[in-house]
Amino acid sequence: MDAHTLELLDFAKIRDLIAAYSACSLGKELARGLSPFGDIGKARTEIALVTEMVDALTQGLAPPFAGLHDIRMSVKRAAIGVQLTAEQLLEIADTLTCTGHAYRYRMRLSSRHGRLIELLTPVEDMGPIARSIAGCIDGRGHVLDMASRELAQVRQKLAEVDERVQQVIQRLLRDPAIRAVLRYPNATVSGDHYVLPVAVNHRHKIPGVVHRTSSTGETVFVEPAGVASLSAERVVLKGEEDREIRRILRRLSGDVGKVSRPLANAVEILARLDLITSKARYARDYDHFPPDLNTEGRLWLRQARHPILESLFREQNEAGVGEKRAVVPIDVRLGHGFNILVITGPNTGGKTVCLKTAGLLSLMAMAGLHIPAGEGSSVPMWRDVLADIGDEQSLEQSLSTFSSHITRIGHILRSTDENCLVLLDEMGAGTDPTEGAALGRAILDKLDELRCRAMVTTHLGDLKTYAFNNDRAENGAVQFSIETLRPTYVLEIGRFGMSNALRIAKRLKLPKDLLARAHRYLTRKQKRAPEMVQLQKMREEAEKARSEALAAQHQAEREAEELRRKQDELARAAAEAAALKDARSRLVPGDTVDVPKFGKPGKVVRTDFRKNVVVVSVGIGQWEVGLEEVFPVA
Repeated sequence: MDAHTLELLDFAKIRDLIAAYSACSLGKELARGLSPFGDIGKARTEIALVTEMVDALTQGLAPPFAGLHDIRMSVKRAAIGVQLTAEQLLEIADTLTCTGHAYRYRMRLSSRHGRLIELLTPVEDMGPIARSIAGCIDGRGHVLDMASRELAQVRQKLAEVDERVQQVIQRLLRDPAIRAVLRYPNATVSGDHYVLPVAVNHRHKIPGVVHRTSSTGETVFVEPAGVASLSAERVVLKGEEDREIRRILRRLSGDVGKVSRPLANAVEILARLDLITSKARYARDYDHFPPDLNTEGRLWLRQARHPILESLFREQNEAGVGEKRAVVPIDVRLGHGFNILVITGPNTGGKTVCLKTAGLLSLMAMAGLHIPAGEGSSVPMWRDVLADIGDEQSLEQSLSTFSSHITRIGHILRSTDENCLVLLDEMGAGTDPTEGAALGRAILDKLDELRCRAMVTTHLGDLKTYAFNNDRAENGAVQFSIETLRPTYVLEIGRFGMSNALRIAKRLKLPKDLLARAHRYLTRKQKRAPEMVQLQKMREEAEKARSEALAAQHQAEREAEELRRKQDELARAAAEAAALKDARSRLVPGDTVDVPKFGKPGKVVRTDFRKNVVVVSVGIGQWEVGLEEVFPVA
């Protein structure tokens, strides 16, 4: 996909919007790397997964992502025998617990979520290993005594040595002769050694090892001789403790290494599930619908809204900034009777929004997203989307605005074919209007020859008549309100846009004699081409009929699809009922069955198919129930 187009259409902002809904760093990473698929099958599968997740979220079946961490590097290290730290093992334990939650989440999904179930099927419940780690390491990363018998024994000996040290220290502190030479009547710790704060001029009165001196030099910290021997014993025990802790960490790291492959696979699947969930949350939050992808080059966006504008307006409305605003939905079509749409009208920004909406929604659909458009919207699987939008004057290359646009259009014409969407904004602008219009017509002819789908905006009047002479092109106009001097942003296909310059000038109080002269010039020009007015009316009527026919066709297709869906559901229900009846007819004593009225399973004791009853053992009793009240357990 053309990188420059992705930048022009602000696709990165869509990535950021989706990343904001992600539950963990793994999902955010995938969201920020989101790109359109190059294969229609993959894109359709992704849209179907998002659709199923929207349904699951609506039913309150949100996936569990608590504890999911990016442990991929730690798992790789464990797989080659590297000892992991306690903190790394804790993150792995949290993620292992998450795999267990995901395993059980899959069990809660229904047959309506077949693709999600298939996606999660490889995820195993590795909770037992998580519990093994949690039984050895606490939440602060401290290896517990219960991790091994040897560690518990070493720490018991350490506790005994520490107690003996405390006894010696307390005995010394109770000695009046010792207290007399101390700077203050308490012991302190220097490293792993208990020391007494002795005045420097009384150093010789307490035999022992000096570990440090105060900053003033008036106090020395002495470890008494009676404590030093115990400290040496303590150092040996600490060494044994450290070795045992390392052995435990190696053992736990080895356990992780044994499941490294399924664990790494599970992490990748849960990361993708997080991305799918993010897409679904975004779609639910902004009322998006799944698009229908096609390979026939048929674009039909029904009531489409620009997603970035919609997000921006929501933020402003929630913050109470200015008057409340909403994105005006538009209908856009290409490939339904025409391949090129020439949008004309005043230079107020409405035309550019139409281009960006069509382009951005196409990219979203190909990236496996629901789109902010009405149900039944159809998007082609474009090979590429190529755009030239906005002022791209290059200071580095010393190109003028016109030159930079021509350079970009040249690249587009060399790169496009019948499977591409081309978006050209303000074609022919930046130069003499007559020459710009001639060049614009030549570019439109070339796009027509290449058989691509194209949307082009212009405010040059001479290009408004292009569609009159080409059956594969159509006009479009963005409505403009003379009262507010603002565009309404409603796109009307089949009409060309009027600049409304004279009406705007009148509202802005331009001199009346000047306006009258301008009207006379305009009337003379319009009288020269009355056939254009008649042709425009005919095209408007044809476009209206075409639009109504497409709407009727769409409604018929939707009704047929709904009928097929209901027939499939009835067929599936009938098959399930037949399978259940057959399973009940083959029940024999000893078979396990669910008995909903008792809320627990039971064992078949005997059956009487003539009376349509079965005796089941549930708990400590035996009960006779109707055959239709039991459900065989596979």
